[in-house]
Amino acid sequence: MQRNENSYIAVDQLQIGLYVLLDMKWFEHPFALNNFKIKDEEQIRIIRSLGLKKVRYDPARSDLKSSSNAPEQPPEEKEPEQPVMTEHPALAAKRALIEKIRVQREAAVRVERAFVDTAKTIHNVEKNLLTHPEETIDQANRLVGQIADSMLSAPELAIHVMGDKVGGEEMYFHSLNVTMLSLMIARDIKLSPDAAQQLGMGALFHDIGRRDVPTKILLKLEPLTQAERNYYELHCQYGVDAGRKLGLPSATLAIIQEHHELADGSGYPQKLKGESINFLARIVAIANHYDELCNPPNVLNALTPHEALATLFAKLRTKFDPKLLQIFVRCLGVYPPGTIVQLSNGLVGIVLSINTAKPMKPMVMVYDREIPKEAAILVDLESEADVNISKGIRPAQLPRDIYNYLSPRKQVSYYFDASAPNKDQSKK
Repeated sequence: MQRNENSYIAVDQLQIGLYVLLDMKWFEHPFALNNFKIKDEEQIRIIRSLGLKKVRYDPARSDLKSSSNAPEQPPEEKEPEQPVMTEHPALAAKRALIEKIRVQREAAVRVERAFVDTAKTIHNVEKNLLTHPEETIDQANRLVGQIADSMLSAPELAIHVMGDKVGGEEMYFHSLNVTMLSLMIARDIKLSPDAAQQLGMGALFHDIGRRDVPTKILLKLEPLTQAERNYYELHCQYGVDAGRKLGLPSATLAIIQEHHELADGSGYPQKLKGESINFLARIVAIANHYDELCNPPNVLNALTPHEALATLFAKLRTKFDPKLLQIFVRCLGVYPPGTIVQLSNGLVGIVLSINTAKPMKPMVMVYDREIPKEAAILVDLESEADVNISKGIRPAQLPRDIYNYLSPRKQVSYYFDASAPNKDQSKK
């Protein structure tokens, strides 16, 4: 990720196409990032107003019309015209950007609190399901109803990756991830509220039958033997039996029964194919498999969110409903929350959240060694037309300082933010 040595140019020699690197603190200039390619005369005018005598630039990343137009090294005796010592309007815009980032951080804290509260509720549901069945099913119905109503009715939906500090193994719930991701699909296909409620309940209880599978099989890190695999696959039928005793509706039972059936007939327990598989179960099957790829029993086998999505689409697409899988990929984007990415300007960051309507323009926390981690820059790629994601990066490939700064999630958990976007709130 290292670049060639940079050159310098006097500010009155700046031109469109130069890739400049501002040697200033991030909050001292009005641009979203410290380094960027100049795209218009207005940017040149703003840079000249900052009081700099010369600006560093990268010839390798500059886009000049010809070598004859390449800027020369600035003569030492020449000084730029001193700006009037008044704040440029663009600096006011930067203050607004800093405020926006503050609001985004507050939103992330709010979402994390909601995630923890929901996870606690699910923990109580799982703990009390057999001892207080009627009360617990009612609690689960209310929880799913609240989540589904929020997600389906939101003007925009943001999906956030949760930090390990709010999760950890004791707070991580596979069923919560599967429920949330399933309802994300439900929102996109405009599923009715009643169907979304059934989907949510099925997703929440899809693995209820695992209670009757020996712990040594569930927690085994090595591949299961065929006998162990046969035993494990019984959890679908165990789940249906338990669901009937709890009085779960037939739509929920169908999801529990068929969430491991695959479109090509290679699933279990009945080896159903294509449209013979319950429609809601087909949704849960995608969310379930994605989460298992990201969060397997052996963390050493975990795929990054980007790798998991690529695996589903490139290697396993024949196993899932093609239209639903396409929707799932479209909602999460090529680089889902939790993915380490390199941006087109060379910076490295982690995808924190995506707007499901614009998944290719996520929110990215960028590594900058000059800025403390707790104040890290958040870049909304929707607002940065000239910056995009170049590629995903495996966490193991990161230098130690960048790894510690970005803190890739060991367990990938998602939650949603269904609040109105800030741009709409500002109009009120």
